[in-house]
Amino acid sequence: MRHLRPVALAAASLVLVLAAGGPGASADDAAPAAAAVPRIRATVLPDRLGPPAARSRDLYTGAAFDACTAPPLETLRAWRDASPYGALGIYTSGGQRGCAQPGLTADWVRQARAMGWRFLPVHVGLQAPCSELKRKPKRIDPARATRQGRQEAAEAVAGLRAVGLGHGSPVFLDIEAYPTRDRACGQAVVDFAVGWTQALHAAGYRSGFYSSLDSGVADLAAAARAGSSPLPDILWYARWDDRADTAGGGPLGAELWSEHQRVHQYRGNVEETYGGATLTVDRNQVDAPLAG
Repeated sequence: MRHLRPVALAAASLVLVLAAGGPGASADDAAPAAAAVPRIRATVLPDRLGPPAARSRDLYTGAAFDACTAPPLETLRAWRDASPYGALGIYTSGGQRGCAQPGLTADWVRQARAMGWRFLPVHVGLQAPCSELKRKPKRIDPARATRQGRQEAAEAVAGLRAVGLGHGSPVFLDIEAYPTRDRACGQAVVDFAVGWTQALHAAGYRSGFYSSLDSGVADLAAAARAGSSPLPDILWYARWDDRADTAGGGPLGAELWSEHQRVHQYRGNVEETYGGATLTVDRNQVDAPLAG
């Protein structure tokens, strides 16, 4: 488990976990921890290959934005010259994306890459079972969560390949904020993320996870402390506090996802204009490997 520093790793090892039988395992055959944690139990699946080897050229530290629809290339050209941003989020796949992506093609990615842009690919699929979002009605089934996570990962890989993003690229699972009063709901999100990560590693991609610091990220942090594996390699946490840093806070302690593994979405729905081109964006600070 690569998300914890040695002291926390030693503590986590006190929790007895058993690996599920194999790649076909699902939530009901992933063994729970022998000693339950207050909210999230450990889920462990085989991860023979692990994440792709880190390369220094993949690391990006700096400002990024995400917009609902991939911006026109002319806008990216203007922003590359005049804005503080060097990376952007793009919605590459998922059955519950909020916006159409008519311009997001392999050629768009090729031209944006040539300008120097880096990418945070995002997949918007099934949401937490207890989600209250009416505009994203499809939910994770707790009884099949790990299997569904693997299925969504296969869809995400196809989406990456369709736009020319190859092996080693990360892709972020978008789990919107959800109520945390239901323990089974949080467990389903964790199981889904473990299955998602297992399948992405097997396909040669990095696993990313996006959610609110107070819901999905809090549950993943609890899962890391309990000993769950494999967990996403990069954590993109939403806390709109206007702090352009990756310091974490709350459930995201200093020992978790601390080795260039964080993205912080610190403000949302901001209208910005550079070079005469205007977009409505969310602002992010990045310290993580990106696609490019």
